[in-house]
This record gives sequence, C-alpha cells and structure tokens, in this order.
Amino acid sequence: MSANSGAAAAKQQKSVMQKMLDGIERVGNKVPHPVLMFLYLIAFIIVLSHVLYIMGVSVTAEIAEPVPVEVRPNYYEDSTAASVEGGGKILYDQQFDIEQETIPIQSLLTMDGIRFMFTSFVPNFAGFSVVAVIFVAMMGVGVAEEAGFMAALIRKLVQVAPGRLITFIIVLIGGLSSVATDAGYLILIPLGAAAFLSLKRHPIAGLVAAFAGVSVSFAVNILIAPLDAMLTEMTNEAYQLVNPGGSIGITANLWFSIVSTIFVAIIVTVLTERFIEPRLGKYEGGPADVDATHEVVDEKAEARGLKYSLYGFAIAIAGIALLTLPPGAPLRTPEGATGSPFMDSLIFLITLIFLLAGIGYGLGAKTIKSSNDVIAGVTKTFASLSSLIFLLLIISQFIAFFNYSNMPRVIAVAMAGLLEQANIGPLPLLVGMILVICLLDLIIPGSMPKWAIFAPVFVPLFVQLGVAPQTVLAAYRIGDSPMNVITPLMVYFPFIVLVAQRYQKDAGIGTIISLMLPYTVVVLVLWIVLFVAWFLLGIPLGPGYPVAL
Repeated sequence: MSANSGAAAAKQQKSVMQKMLDGIERVGNKVPHPVLMFLYLIAFIIVLSHVLYIMGVSVTAEIAEPVPVEVRPNYYEDSTAASVEGGGKILYDQQFDIEQETIPIQSLLTMDGIRFMFTSFVPNFAGFSVVAVIFVAMMGVGVAEEAGFMAALIRKLVQVAPGRLITFIIVLIGGLSSVATDAGYLILIPLGAAAFLSLKRHPIAGLVAAFAGVSVSFAVNILIAPLDAMLTEMTNEAYQLVNPGGSIGITANLWFSIVSTIFVAIIVTVLTERFIEPRLGKYEGGPADVDATHEVVDEKAEARGLKYSLYGFAIAIAGIALLTLPPGAPLRTPEGATGSPFMDSLIFLITLIFLLAGIGYGLGAKTIKSSNDVIAGVTKTFASLSSLIFLLLIISQFIAFFNYSNMPRVIAVAMAGLLEQANIGPLPLLVGMILVICLLDLIIPGSMPKWAIFAPVFVPLFVQLGVAPQTVLAAYRIGDSPMNVITPLMVYFPFIVLVAQRYQKDAGIGTIISLMLPYTVVVLVLWIVLFVAWFLLGIPLGPGYPVAL
C-alpha cells in the first residue's frame, strides 16, 4: 500500500465524533481575534439591552442577598488614601437573606447606561480581580521557571512516578487545587503541558488534562474548600423559607464530593489517554525555547539546585506555620471574627513558596547569581502576559456591561421558573435542574451568582417533595462545573489559549473548545448517572446527611 493510500485510509477511519470536533476546531479558529470577538459581543449586548428595555422585560424572584457587613475606615492621619478594613476579603461565614426582588432589563443606551459605560471603564478593569491574581501568582512561578526549577521539578516527577500514572496524578491534583481557588489554573495547567512534553507526549494533551482536572469538577473536592462554606450558607437561607431553623453543615456533601472528585479524575484520565492524545497525534515540535527535552542538563548542578530548593521550601513552610498555627498568630482566625486570614492569603503564600524554592534552586544550580536575576525573572514573566492583560481589559468591560443589563439574571430566573412549573417527579426534576444550570453556566460561569438565584427557587420546592437540601446542593455542584471548560466567558480561558500557543502557534479558541468538549459531555453524562444511582440507593451524601428528608 502506498503512503498516499495509507493516509487516505487513516482519514476514512476517523469517527463521526472526530470529524465533528475537527469541524468545531476549524470554525472556532476562524472567529476573529478574541479582542475583536468581545468587542462585537459588547456591541451586540448594548443593542439587545435597549431592545429588551423598550419591551419592558423583567422578572420577579426571591434572591439570596448577602447581609451587609460593617465596613470601618482604617487609615493613618497623614495618609491621603484611606483603606477599608474588611474590604475585598472572602467571608467564609457570610450570612445571606432571602429577599423578593424585581429584576428589569437595564438599557446601556439610556442616559444612565451611557454614563455607566464611560464612568466605569477604568473601575471595571481595576476591580477585575483575576488580573491581580495572575500577576501575583505568576511572580513566584516566573522566578522558579526562569531559574530552571520548574523544568527540574518536572523531570524529577517524571523519574519517580510511573509514566502511565502521570495523567491521573496531574488530573487529581487539579481537582484538589480548587481549595486554593485560582492557583490551579495558573500553575498546574502550564505544568501539565511541560510534564507531557518531557515524556515525549503531546504537550497540548497535558494542558487539556490539567485544565479538565482543575475546572470540570471545580465545585467538588476531597478537602473542605472555601466554596463549600458559601454554598452551604446560601442553601440554609433558602431551606429556612420552608423550615425555619433548619440547616445543614459544611460536610453535608462530603462523601459525595470525595467520590465525585476521584470518579471525575478517572474519567478525565481515560478520555485523555484513549481519545484526546490519539486525536492530537504525534507532537511534531514547537518553539525551541519550550522543548525542554532537548536541553543539555548538568545533573550535578540540578541535584544541588533541587537540594537548595528544599531549603527554600522548608523556610517558606516554617514561616507560614509560625504565622498560622500559634494562638494569636496573624494568619489564624481570631476568636469570634469573620473570615480566614490564612485562606485569604493562599495565593500569596503559594507565590512565596515558589519564589523561595525557585531562588533556592537558582542559588544551588548557579542559574541565579544576584538579586538582579530574580527581578529579571519577574519582569520577563510580566512582559509575556501583556497580550493577555489587554484581552482581559476588554473582557472586564463585556462582563460589567452584560451584568449591568441584568440579562444573565433575567435569563436564569426565567429558566428556573419554567423548570419549577414542570409536572414531573423529584429525580427527573433534579436531572432537569442540573441541565438548566449547565446551560446557564455558559453565560454565568461563577458558582455563587447562579446559586444565589437558584437556591431560593429549588431548595424549598424539593424540600416539599421530600428531597433533602443537601441533595439539591449536590445536584447543583454537578451542573455548575462541566461547562466551565468550554465557555469563553470563563476568565482564565484566554490564559489557556495563550499557554497552548507556546506549543502550537495556530491554536485558538476553537482548538481548546474542540478538545474540551468531550470532557464536558462525557463527564456530565456519567456524573449524572452516578448521582441517579446514589439517589436511588439512598447513600448518605455526607456524615449524617441522607438524600431524603
């Protein structure tokens, strides 16, 4: 058989699914530059908001609203800029009240709307916290990468871990990383790509496996995460609408979350190795500066560097322990106080760990000779993020304008109302709720905003049908996560595309969506099957929390 006939046969062997995904990739990569795409979306939202405003579109619903927290000014008398005590913190024991609210569509072409667009442009970007998170998180990683610590760490990981377990390890760590909120996106996803490359496997496969691990099951974890506390409190406020004084604890979904995290990690691992990698084929190489497998490594210097990195790591951990563990320590939650200083500091603490470990490696391997080398590593990393920051500037405007119009909230309430009126049994209704939440996740990726709308509607409804509130919350966790990896409105999506372009210059939004779509579909279907089986078998969702009342 000739080479041409062999290639033709290989093309004919493509399944219908592979052809469909190839088509999605081609179409997706033909869309305009992401900056232009979001500018077009902004124009569309402006016009649509005015049309719906003229039509008088609005909805009325009960919404979980946060109880206002006292904010106290905290500044020195000789300071011209006052800071705010308590501002910008995540309150892990935040209280919520259920209030009836009429939500109208607000036009962006009225006097108020135009004023909002012009006056909020800078605040929209300044308040877009993902920008600050990226800079802070990448500061430590940048130094560690420039010193060679990241490459050495990957090589060591590859040496000590069985090759076939690398995928599962990366995916599972991604699932656990949600306890550190955004750190998994910024650190683990580039690490996954580099780890696969060092094993002579396709780096894009490692990237998407890590992305799936971090995001496709973001609402569950083996550990108790900050998100659990907030979702539980909102569930309790909704539960008390029909059962005053009733409440569930933060461990109400613990067993389900642990099993789901491992279950999803297995699914993602199998999909990566049996479907995604074969579809990508053999990696033909990319920019030389990312091909770590061709570097000449001084093994003695690397071993010495890793030894010194352990010293840096130990110093960082000891410092964090001293700041957290002793009674009255600065990062320990004061008795009777709200919030967790340690959890609020997690991104910065992780940055410090990478920074000290990277400096330690550089001193040991002699890749860092002075403080100027450390500063150069940070500035080089920041410079590489310039195109991403410009894109995030435009995305921050789109999200702010979209939210100002109230369209996401109106759509969510309308869809919740339709599902509430459906005359079906509890289990089909739970599955229906999961699917509706999945659809809404495309336009409202955040976990909290959706649950603020859905909890007051569905928790009382299901309680009256004999379904426990923890069961409704478990169903919500399923609907909230799998779509994260295919919505361009997810704030880290541009970052994923940027990392992919290091290895494949023509990679675009279509490339990532086509690779992530199988994860979304398969995980969602199998996760729903797991939930249905769990519900029918009546297995407790957490210690002392059955599926039914």
